[in-house]
Amino acid sequence: MIVVKFGGTSVGDAAAISRAAAITRGRLPRQPLVVVSALSRATNELLAIADQAAQGQLILALRGVEGLRDRHLAECQTLLGDGSDADDVRAELSAMCDELAGLSEALSVLGHLTPRSLDAIAAYGELLSSTLVHAAFCRYGLPMELVDGRDVVVTDELYTRALPDLEAITERARSVLLPIIRRGRVPLVGGFIGRSHAGVTTTIGRGGSDFSAALFGAALGAEAIEIWTDVDGMLTADPRSVPRARLIEEIRFDEASELATFGAKVLHPSTIAPAVQRGIPVLIFNSRRPEGHGTRITPDAPRRAVTAIAGKGNVTVIRVTSSRMLLVPGFLRTLFEVFERHRTSVDVVATSEISVSVTVDDPSRLETLMVDLRALGDVAIERNRAVVAVVGAGLGGDSATMARALGALHGMRVHMISLSATEINLTIIIDGDRLVDAMRALHSEFFDVSPTGPPTPTPTPTRPPRPEAA
Repeated sequence: MIVVKFGGTSVGDAAAISRAAAITRGRLPRQPLVVVSALSRATNELLAIADQAAQGQLILALRGVEGLRDRHLAECQTLLGDGSDADDVRAELSAMCDELAGLSEALSVLGHLTPRSLDAIAAYGELLSSTLVHAAFCRYGLPMELVDGRDVVVTDELYTRALPDLEAITERARSVLLPIIRRGRVPLVGGFIGRSHAGVTTTIGRGGSDFSAALFGAALGAEAIEIWTDVDGMLTADPRSVPRARLIEEIRFDEASELATFGAKVLHPSTIAPAVQRGIPVLIFNSRRPEGHGTRITPDAPRRAVTAIAGKGNVTVIRVTSSRMLLVPGFLRTLFEVFERHRTSVDVVATSEISVSVTVDDPSRLETLMVDLRALGDVAIERNRAVVAVVGAGLGGDSATMARALGALHGMRVHMISLSATEINLTIIIDGDRLVDAMRALHSEFFDVSPTGPPTPTPTPTRPPRPEAA
């Protein structure tokens, strides 16, 4: 069996849902399990509704709920038309929106938005979309069965970014999803959402529908996990910054994970982990061009000195300096325990004898974090930095490649440099306003022009199989 995940833009309207149904039909011989995201922009609208309600702006919040209701009902009308079955689906969608309005009113009274209540509201994006997509797929004659993702995904209670319990998910997937597949039917599940062991609704972080798909694939030993989105696959750089970016037809797991972590928007970074553990290939396709080759992510893709360039802005550098670091065992452990207590992830680390520099891209807990860090030494904060990463499985064994990377950034101020422990990612911290310039310079160095002048040929790995005709 395979897992087929459709992102928000791939189920964003009636036309997109129709394309997704055709793609699914073409995969019926491979026993698909379908995972869907919320309709495009719906999650952002839900988060805005929660924020407005908690701030006492109930009228605005309820207008947002009505906007979501109108949108889902309009797409339902286009897909299903009239009839008793369509009326039942419309009633179900409207009932969910009534529940959402009730939650908004409760938040307005409380005047305080907790992570738990935020998850309760954010979950409606996938609940609404899975109900709508399931009804549409059934109308197109597909043998679908709707499953609430919360009945399968078990998590801890770290609301808004809950950690899945893979052992419990495997048990649930085999008892809930596998019998449906064995009956020759297709389970359709909303991604992103789960329940804690106590039965409370949770979400597993933005972009978490990819993660859900990978969790289901790992639990059921899938042949492949397909991610259907609105781009052709992973590219050598973000095309919004580098218009000449090229498709990467085959890439290694570790390279894809690094690219996702450092700015690639095609897939969620955590998607890779369950697939890596089980050796399941992840394939990325464009739902608007299902005939394309896409990108295949596997553990044995060809090794290249440089596979791609990634970058992200709005990064904060934190520098901690203390003479107590010198020859004192355990200091770094104490330092990073501070970040762990404040639930703040660190991306890049550089150390010297008496200082440690790290980068974070979530400054929401910065003020309280600083209080504990100042107990360890002098702390300096540098805002408005950017991370640019040169990623390639062959990077570490070639110092000339690293020299070329730094040479391409001539004239730009470099604040930090770090080579990952796996030697596949050279990370460079620069001024935030130079991110696009840096990405274009690096892409030109490694993909547009060779050191001697002529165009650099693109490696041609073995192509993955084309998707079946829908």
